[in-house]
Amino acid sequence: MYLENLVFDAVDPQRLGRFWEAVVGGERLTDELDGFETRLTIEGGPVLDLCFQRVPDASHLPPRLHLDLPGGSRQKEEVDRLIGLGARHLDIGQGTVPWVVLADPEGNPCCVMDDRAVYSESGPIASLPLDSSDPDRDAAFWSWLTGWTQVDGAPRILRHPSMRGPLFELCPEPEPKGQEKNRMHLDVRLEAGDSFDEIATGIAERGGSEIRPDWGELPWRIFSDPSGNELCVLPAGS
Repeated sequence: MYLENLVFDAVDPQRLGRFWEAVVGGERLTDELDGFETRLTIEGGPVLDLCFQRVPDASHLPPRLHLDLPGGSRQKEEVDRLIGLGARHLDIGQGTVPWVVLADPEGNPCCVMDDRAVYSESGPIASLPLDSSDPDRDAAFWSWLTGWTQVDGAPRILRHPSMRGPLFELCPEPEPKGQEKNRMHLDVRLEAGDSFDEIATGIAERGGSEIRPDWGELPWRIFSDPSGNELCVLPAGS
């Protein structure tokens, strides 16, 4: 298995997708009425597709997954660039911090980070922070699911085995996950020889669970991690 997609719910997938494509310098894959996809390729590291799927209404709950972007010594210039693309400043009660909080065109928070050595090989996305009720447990879960490696850092950090590309940070949640679906989630892709049922068993053994919405027959299966964050497991590619 490997991590393949970062998926955004979007009222306007084209607008939001083009914004993020410009932010990360992505390669466009699809541009359709109900979906938009762009690909971020880290040389010598992971390939991550940013996918934007249409939903009827925007969520107004605080996100449990968001993007941190590198700023460093050019933080102000990067903030100005994002605002020029359609972002805006956002106050989420962060107070005085060394990073800058922005909202993308649909209100999703993102942070332009200060200068940190750990981001030197991250590429256009510095990190993917995900809320967790138990970072130790969830780091082990996601490491097994994606093949990413635990590295030093607080609270718990995973990284692609190449040690390139974004960090995946498991952060203590400010409050437990509610019933509403996360506005952003991750997809993993099976590889040849992987079994859906074996993966489902492994997810359950590690504290996750399968979600069975009444959406008809789908080619993928939907799960939650031990903290309730949704994820999709996609079939092996042809």
